[in-house]
Amino acid sequence: MLKLHDVDTLIGDLAWLDDQRQPMIDMVIDLCNQNSGTLHLEGVAKVHDKIREYFSILGGEMQSIDTTLWQTIDERGEMQVQQLGRSLHIVCRPESAFKVMLCIHCDTVYGRSDSFQTCRWLDEETLNGPGVADAKGGIVVMLFALQVFERSELAKHIGWEVIINPDEEIGSPGSLQLISARATGCNIGLLFEPSLPGGLMVSWRKGSGNFTFVVRGKSAHAGRDFHEGRNAIVAAAKLIAEIAALNGKEEDVTINVGQIQGGGAVNIVPDLAVVQVNARVMTNEQQKWILEQFRQLIKRIDEKEGISVTMHGDFYSPPKVLDAGTQALQKRIELCGQALGLDVKWQGSGGASDGNKFLAAGLSNIDSLGPNGGRIHSSDEFLLVDSLVPRTKLAALILLSLAAEQK
Repeated sequence: MLKLHDVDTLIGDLAWLDDQRQPMIDMVIDLCNQNSGTLHLEGVAKVHDKIREYFSILGGEMQSIDTTLWQTIDERGEMQVQQLGRSLHIVCRPESAFKVMLCIHCDTVYGRSDSFQTCRWLDEETLNGPGVADAKGGIVVMLFALQVFERSELAKHIGWEVIINPDEEIGSPGSLQLISARATGCNIGLLFEPSLPGGLMVSWRKGSGNFTFVVRGKSAHAGRDFHEGRNAIVAAAKLIAEIAALNGKEEDVTINVGQIQGGGAVNIVPDLAVVQVNARVMTNEQQKWILEQFRQLIKRIDEKEGISVTMHGDFYSPPKVLDAGTQALQKRIELCGQALGLDVKWQGSGGASDGNKFLAAGLSNIDSLGPNGGRIHSSDEFLLVDSLVPRTKLAALILLSLAAEQK
């Protein structure tokens, strides 16, 4: 069993990082000043190329991998497919018996037309900018942790892989196949989403599912032939009410109706409505419960004359529970933090990450090793730059402790 003394002996290998604060800040600003909203493919490609250049210093086999096509339902209720950006995949020492997966995304929620495009200083420690915490700061922490690790004689004892994907902010639909395939060849996962406010690290995460309900009726003139029509919006409204009524029936389950589209001229009975829904669950059993409830609601509406409903979507991020492997990794991280003078605390989160997908593929992981910051997904997003070096030391020390055990 890993002991504090064992970790203490490894801290000397981290000294190089003491002079890396400014280079890390400069790299964060460089990455964040280039927009990489998920659907801004040109911007995502530019950030991908920057990251590829930065990570080339590590060596290893590097590939840019096309994502699978993203399937969505448009406002007409029709399936559309869209190409997303490329993932960066790096493999180092693939022949090793013990391998670590390191992952984070390069896309942000800020599109190319968003007014929030560049970084600025709020004070000497606080950097405001698009993606400074979520998750370009995490990219920089990962890179510098790997750099200091590769400078150690211990590095030769384990292998590692890196995935930097371009679509996490929309649920990683295009990179899910890569994540699932590569997870099976590694022993543990380290992901670099930002910490929770106050520096807390994430223990468990809720599962998340996105669903589209396409409701079809029959159009008719609202004056002359009103009774011949079948109003899809009215049917969708009844469906929405029943979906919302599911809240509170299972503990910690939340179902949010986020968008409804349909209708046109008010003198026409609408024949189409499209409803977008997000569901969050704590357990796989709750996931199954929601799917069954949705199927029953659709069946009841389908039985009504002239109205049909089809459901698209699924739980692409299953619940991330505390399995034995994750608990063991938590204890390791607590010891590493103690050796560095960091008080590591844990808290669950209702938000999902790619850590959910890695666990679903069988890879235990911790997914909040990025820097401290907050107010993500808003123009107030900030990074506490003095957290960059300590969080990098923590990630590097985790790797060193794993390598020391494989000697």
